[in-house]
Amino acid sequence: MTEPSARPWRDLTDPRRARDVDDLEAGLKEPEFENLEIPEELGTVDVVVDDHKIKRYAFTHDDHHPWHLAEGPFDGRRVGHAGLLGNDLVQLFTLVYAGSRVVGYHTEEQMWFDSPAHLDEVVTLHGTYTEAYRRRGEGYVVMDATATGADGRSVVRHRGVEILKTVPGAIGGRGSAAPERRVTGEVPPDARVVGALGPDVRAGDVLAPLHKTVTAEQAAVFSRIGEYVRNIHNDIDVARAGGLKVPIVQGQQQFGLLAQLLTLRSGPSFLTSGWLRVKFLAPLEVFEPFTLTGVVTEVTPVDDGLRVDLEVWARRDADDRLITAGWAAVTVPAA
Repeated sequence: MTEPSARPWRDLTDPRRARDVDDLEAGLKEPEFENLEIPEELGTVDVVVDDHKIKRYAFTHDDHHPWHLAEGPFDGRRVGHAGLLGNDLVQLFTLVYAGSRVVGYHTEEQMWFDSPAHLDEVVTLHGTYTEAYRRRGEGYVVMDATATGADGRSVVRHRGVEILKTVPGAIGGRGSAAPERRVTGEVPPDARVVGALGPDVRAGDVLAPLHKTVTAEQAAVFSRIGEYVRNIHNDIDVARAGGLKVPIVQGQQQFGLLAQLLTLRSGPSFLTSGWLRVKFLAPLEVFEPFTLTGVVTEVTPVDDGLRVDLEVWARRDADDRLITAGWAAVTVPAA
């Protein structure tokens, strides 16, 4: 095991350098669409999945499952949450672009969950901007990124789409332009509600819901306030400059909460065979209660169990507005 003093920092940047560095973003590019270079390497960085990183994520998502804090489901070792490294991957662009000058909007997120990260494991992150295009007057950029374990195995893979710089208050809520496989978030009133995806799972089953409220403190911590990054998720002045009344919950944080729901309902299988792709349809303000759930659309026997395909979503409780929607899959034991 690597000695703590020799380990990399737990995050993308080491905020302790603020003691000696006046401008933490000196030399980084302005986050403008015209500054993109496709393909553009965003860099490789090692992070350590230490106790603090796991507990901090547990706080931001109110997810204190014993797999993460006491004993893991595989060999007893504690493991990170399914979405633990998601924001690190999303934020890899801030190794090249000035993060505190970004007023962007995350529109789509997709991750494949191949294996859990273990407590005290050093994980290598790598990302690349692979595509850029304009649509509806906005400049979009696509990132592909990976998280690789100390032994070379894939932990998670990421593909995200973001409007690099915009006015979030002006575009938030206009929905997705893509008509593909549209998720309505509607289920029959007599559908079977299930707390676990077991051998008897069938199409039409509805996941027992998860009720959440993300506070300003949780949103700020998740959105890198500890690294002195200022954005529309952790700073009210930046949020209002972006046309918002208050900070909004990062799309990646909502994604992590859907991953929590799927982990709870499908067990450790989600950490080794899960897939989740979502689109962010409308902004969610801090302190707004919302509910996450989903419906099974197909069950297919495969060699190692049952592949379960689902539609998943999140709705604001106050007005029942669909704020996040997408698709998921996991392979669960057949017996």
